[in-house]
Amino acid sequence: MAISKEQVTHVANLARLSFDDAELSQFTDQMSEITDMFNELQAVDTTDVEPMTHVVDLVNVVREDVPAPADPEERKALLANAPDTEDGYIKVPAIFNNGEDSAE
Repeated sequence: MAISKEQVTHVANLARLSFDDAELSQFTDQMSEITDMFNELQAVDTTDVEPMTHVVDLVNVVREDVPAPADPEERKALLANAPDTEDGYIKVPAIFNNGEDSAE
């Protein structure tokens, strides 16, 4: 399907683009080639081809999210890296209500 210069000019105007005559001819030829490629692809019979979302056949590569009790040694190592802790938790600065308890 040949694309006309008027069609390219119309799309360019919608996209707020402007082309000189040489660019307009170049883009018209390129758009015609692209639409020809799409037409060629549409001619391929894909009746028995299963749709895919990725080119590699991936199965969930993330481990199952199963709750488990925390290892006390891992917890100690984590807390040792924190700049400030309190009662076994990482202490962070308050960011709501300027650190106040009430929302006045």
